[in-house]
Amino acid sequence: MLSTWFELFWTFLKVGFTSFGGLSMVPLVNSEMVRHAWMTQSEVADIVAIAEMTPGPMGLNCATFAGTRVAGIGGALAATLGVLMPAFTTTLLAVIFFEKFKASRYMQNALYGIRPVCIGLIAGVGITMTQSNVFAGGGFVWQAAVIAVIGAFLMWKWKLSVPKIIGISAIWGILLVR
Repeated sequence: MLSTWFELFWTFLKVGFTSFGGLSMVPLVNSEMVRHAWMTQSEVADIVAIAEMTPGPMGLNCATFAGTRVAGIGGALAATLGVLMPAFTTTLLAVIFFEKFKASRYMQNALYGIRPVCIGLIAGVGITMTQSNVFAGGGFVWQAAVIAVIGAFLMWKWKLSVPKIIGISAIWGILLVR
């Protein structure tokens, strides 16, 4: 069983390092599963379909479901760790380089340029969400506007976290809109 877990880890490590996530993983996952005789092409297609239907990244879901199918919970952990290792490694390297160069004038200038872009992206999402929620169906939805104002006030005044604001907004949505 331990050798199967290692093989699953190694297989999905290769998948993670050699694909760009999402659907680009499918041919490699298919060939590896069939090559090891862990699954047939039909079973891989089923796993991919389930992975696409469930919330979360398709590649991660695919690894977890395939690992479970091949070797139970241990297989799921091995495959999931394997597919996550490239992102973990890249993030770790980014942190190391950031720590090393954060006092650099070039890094400060880059971050100075990135900040307004991030603010613009967040503002763009806010505008889009307002258009699709507060001005839904061509009309003004006052309930959504009230919920948005209350949520913004709670974040600003009492510094509530985003998950708490989402929960409170959901409750207000149920009460005001039904």
